Amino acid sequence: MSNDAIIDPVELSDDIDLDINLRPKKLSEYIGQKNIKDSLNIFITAAKQRNESLEHVLIYGPPGLGKTTLAHIIANEMGNNIKTTSGPAIERAGDLASILTNLEDGDILFIDEIHRLNKTVEEILYPAMEDYSIDLILGKGPSAKTMNIDLPKFTLVGATTRVGLISSPMRSRFGLLHHIDYYEYDEIKEIIRRSAGIIKTKIDETSLDILAKRSRFTPRIANRILKRVRDYAQVKGNGHIGKEIIEDAFSILEIDQVGLDRVDRKILNTIIDKFDGGPVGIKTIAASTGEELDTIEDVIEPYLMQIGFINRTPKGRLVTNIAYKHLNIDRKKQ
Repeated sequence: MSNDAIIDPVELSDDIDLDINLRPKKLSEYIGQKNIKDSLNIFITAAKQRNESLEHVLIYGPPGLGKTTLAHIIANEMGNNIKTTSGPAIERAGDLASILTNLEDGDILFIDEIHRLNKTVEEILYPAMEDYSIDLILGKGPSAKTMNIDLPKFTLVGATTRVGLISSPMRSRFGLLHHIDYYEYDEIKEIIRRSAGIIKTKIDETSLDILAKRSRFTPRIANRILKRVRDYAQVKGNGHIGKEIIEDAFSILEIDQVGLDRVDRKILNTIIDKFDGGPVGIKTIAASTGEELDTIEDVIEPYLMQIGFINRTPKGRLVTNIAYKHLNIDRKKQ
């Protein structure tokens, strides 16, 4: 077993089938994020009562927390089809026009990583979102003509991990903005229990507690670890996940009691050993550890901040006393 990408909340190729099988279909099945669920329930019900499309929805927050799942739930609750794409996949205005003109009334258009849309494509979305029409320029030079195309009344659901990179004009066109945050311990435990039932895996209460505490409060990571531990239990045991099996599995995966893996520990130790615990800039950390800057900012740092292991200061990142204690390092000797 390898721990490569185990704690990376970004969707991997082998996550797709698992996510589809474990993904809740309705708001009533969705565990956690109560405020978002209550809000969506009200606005979806109101839109259905008026027989109108739902307002455009922007969902933002760290990766792996359920933004794609919520988009599919919105489509299911509205009783409409969903078309999915991503910001990087829409390279030209013609790509977007093709997608928009193939939508039907009430359809949900889900754009993941919407902050990565290029400016030209983004500007075409403005009239599409507001007036349900787009202007296409046919030809070049003096003979160029503008064609106005009416669009069906659709709902755009955008998802992003970096809401600050979305321009104000784009952000203002979303009627509903929802911030999805890390789950509570009891919520992630219930998600694991549900997933274990779906994939027909027996797990005792002690093991459930251990897995929940090491899942980084992220459903995608929790389900991925559950799958790996299930495989380990199948090969090394009788298929039942008990305390001994799960501890052995986590030892091989190199995931500690709070969900840190070797990359997390490498970053913390680098800040401590090379920069006296900080403060140090994020670019310097990336250069010193050989990790991608975006990976540190989007995947590793948010969780380390969430559990209080790193503080972000004007002068850079600073390792906290909590992290020193967890790593069994005496700060006075630094």
